[in-house]
Amino acid sequence: MSKLTKELKEEIIKRKLEGLPDEEIGKRYGITFKQLERIITEYYGVNISKIEKKKIKYWEPKDFCEEFTTVWSFKRRGDWATHDGRYRGNWSPYIPRNIILKYSKQGDTVLDYFVGGGTTAVEAKLLGRKCIAIDINPWAIELTRKNLDFKLPERLFKFKIYEPEVKVGDARNLSDIPDESIDLICAHPPYGGIISYSLNLEGDLSKLSLDEYLEEMKKVAEESFRVLKKGAKCAILIGDTRKRKYVVPIGFKVINLFLKAGFLLKELIIKRQHNCKTTGFWYEKSIKQNFLLLAHEYLPVFEKPEKDVKIRPEFEKYSIESINPGKEFDKMETTSVWIFDKEEYDDRIKFNLAQRYGKVILVRGFNDLLQQELDKILETEKFSFLAIKVKDTRKNGYIIPMGKFVVENINNDRLKLKEIVILVKEGEIIKPNDDLQIIHEYLLIYERKD
Repeated sequence: MSKLTKELKEEIIKRKLEGLPDEEIGKRYGITFKQLERIITEYYGVNISKIEKKKIKYWEPKDFCEEFTTVWSFKRRGDWATHDGRYRGNWSPYIPRNIILKYSKQGDTVLDYFVGGGTTAVEAKLLGRKCIAIDINPWAIELTRKNLDFKLPERLFKFKIYEPEVKVGDARNLSDIPDESIDLICAHPPYGGIISYSLNLEGDLSKLSLDEYLEEMKKVAEESFRVLKKGAKCAILIGDTRKRKYVVPIGFKVINLFLKAGFLLKELIIKRQHNCKTTGFWYEKSIKQNFLLLAHEYLPVFEKPEKDVKIRPEFEKYSIESINPGKEFDKMETTSVWIFDKEEYDDRIKFNLAQRYGKVILVRGFNDLLQQELDKILETEKFSFLAIKVKDTRKNGYIIPMGKFVVENINNDRLKLKEIVILVKEGEIIKPNDDLQIIHEYLLIYERKD
């Protein structure tokens, strides 16, 4: 960046304001996308993709329906009110809208301590909830205030509207919020090193290594538990990352921190991403370098229990088989979310495993005996990859996260976690209920390293 003069940076910002696409800016000035992000962050204090303020066209999402399964997929990001995608990495407003409607009522107080561009705060205002909107980045707070600078038409909104309390703060230290005073937490933390949200801001969790990040998120979990009312919910969106073509299960690690803080897991939702390209360059790269594009995030909904509850895993019998691809299909899957029709579900799973990984052992189910037998399997079976297929279960109204449990309990130096695949069977009968219907499974793929 030292080669870019102040005048050149200002010219780049000017072109950005004029609406010149990022790709064209890169070509014209010979800079990378990362460099452009840094110029914008340096100039504005936040990492934003669009600079101009959005004009409001309508106030509510069209044809909105609440979600009632554990897989949420929003092909359109959502652009009602002041919502847009200019704050890099912010979540779709469909997520906080669903969470707020399901787990709070009008007049309740919603807390977002990673408010970013204000998506949660805007939704809280639109839905008649009070909101405390916090971010460690003062420029993000300024952007949030701008996005909240609107007056709702009284003819459309008959209920009481509350202006959110917006302030600079630190999610690791919520000392100005009393114990058990919050009705709902709804937040999208940074994932630690995946997207940079500031340049040199002290306390920015997006700047930390994974170990440092997890240590700080432990403090966030403990403060969340303290400020929530008993029986109230805490929903966060968290994703995995990849290092040297192997998945790093940040999501499961963060979920574990909240469980250790005292929470129970009410729901574990899979949020499907739609920005993963599966054709052309990325398709070829996925096949050639043998990795899947990460197309899933986790949306755990935690509950602060009103009384002491112990939820223990219920193990299931497991079976082991060598994969025979059998039926052939046109293309392999290139993302970490595999959605197949129920009539072809098993055949497509086997085809993808065999075509991508060669000699594969497929294990259906997991229990303590499998952990004990892994050494024996490694000694007696010839295979390149081990795939374990499990599904989350519900007990006493709470989720037992079997995918997380397997990843935590496969402790073998000869096996390295390659992929976490989300499986969804299309065509299943969906029955709306108070609890979300679990429609996803996990395929945990380990590479043999000996």
